[in-house]
Amino acid sequence: MDRFKLFPLSAKIKNDFLTIAGQDLAKLAEEHGTPLYLYDRATLDASVEDYKKALASHYPAPASVTYAGKAFLCTAIAQWTQTHGLHVDCTGEGEIAITVAGDVPREHILMHGVNKSINDLKSALQHAGAIVVDNLTELHRITTLFPTPDSQFPNIWLRLLPGLAVETHHAHTQTGQNDSKFGMTREEILEASILCKNNNLPIKGIHFHQGSNFRDASPLKAAIELGLDLAKEIGFEEEWHFCPGGGWGVAYHEDELPQPDTNEYVRVIANSVIEGCKTRGLIFPHLHLEPGRSLAARAGVAVYKVGAIKRRGNKVWILIDGGMTDNPRHAMYGARYSCLTVAGPGRERCEVVSIAGPYCESGDVIIEDLPMPKIEVGELIAIPASGAYHLSMASNYNGSRRPTALWLEDGKVKLIVRRETTADLLRRDQLLD
Repeated sequence: MDRFKLFPLSAKIKNDFLTIAGQDLAKLAEEHGTPLYLYDRATLDASVEDYKKALASHYPAPASVTYAGKAFLCTAIAQWTQTHGLHVDCTGEGEIAITVAGDVPREHILMHGVNKSINDLKSALQHAGAIVVDNLTELHRITTLFPTPDSQFPNIWLRLLPGLAVETHHAHTQTGQNDSKFGMTREEILEASILCKNNNLPIKGIHFHQGSNFRDASPLKAAIELGLDLAKEIGFEEEWHFCPGGGWGVAYHEDELPQPDTNEYVRVIANSVIEGCKTRGLIFPHLHLEPGRSLAARAGVAVYKVGAIKRRGNKVWILIDGGMTDNPRHAMYGARYSCLTVAGPGRERCEVVSIAGPYCESGDVIIEDLPMPKIEVGELIAIPASGAYHLSMASNYNGSRRPTALWLEDGKVKLIVRRETTADLLRRDQLLD
């Protein structure tokens, strides 16, 4: 059953029911309701260790793994990152607030963002160890707001637009191409470096990002060369930081198995940085990797209940109690998913179905044309690889309430995000006079 390999490492079938970390998913759904998100600590831990082991094997200088907050961030996840000493990248003061509440120390917080507000920058000044500057306007704003940086001022990294994308399944997941909204050109980077030096800002690094959920690391090599050229021109002489982003893929569908090789991804990056620094006479930088998706995605499973079924000739619609409001990835860029029934996951797959949510949008679809067993109303389905870019992009469309998230660890269950209520929806609203 190749589909089973998409699920967390602790997933098992016991008494013909799907379990994760020893927990019966049907019982969890009965107790906590659906939609329900489950996070398996064993898979999260193993993913981090894969990256750390690869970095130790291939890179001889200091290196760090950064958790991308945008993949999924809550205070419990922030706490977990520090059990591995991870950095956390935050976009805006909201993610910084969650990270600080999760006891992430200042030196492990990185501030990202393509249009940082004044409040974002003030939050970064108070809590972050580094600010990844996206554009010259932002840099001028920093020099105006903070004209006399002190010893506690966050390090400045400059975000390069390399003009090179990686191959992804959709244009919306590419970030490094020339027409991208992210980063600065070579000329802008050099202007920014002069501005930093003239204003005594601690310029300490280069960052770039080319795309998300890719499987071929070779396009990173050319962008790394561009980044190291800039590092040479800027003239880093002491400890400096270099981050070629993240975006390494995971398998969402059985057609995408086997899982992408983390070791190969790290090897390509490390070798390129090592050889590039030797060629240019640069000291090896502190190397940072940002594998948010590939740390979190496989660890997460979404559980839904089937509420209605429409069989119309060759078209079968399985209608569930969640959809684009907790997982908009299919609606946004056609992401492909797979799933298993919670009960009897090994049943014969005798019909092809599409799985959709309850919301008033034709795009409220999660899965299209997937072979499944004959499903009945009231059954539970479990969708793997749901740990990244689901809850972090969730909405209240049609008055939906964001679902519960549970942490599963060594046979224990911990509530880490409570289900929203209708009272939560009303709390922000104000009546007219």
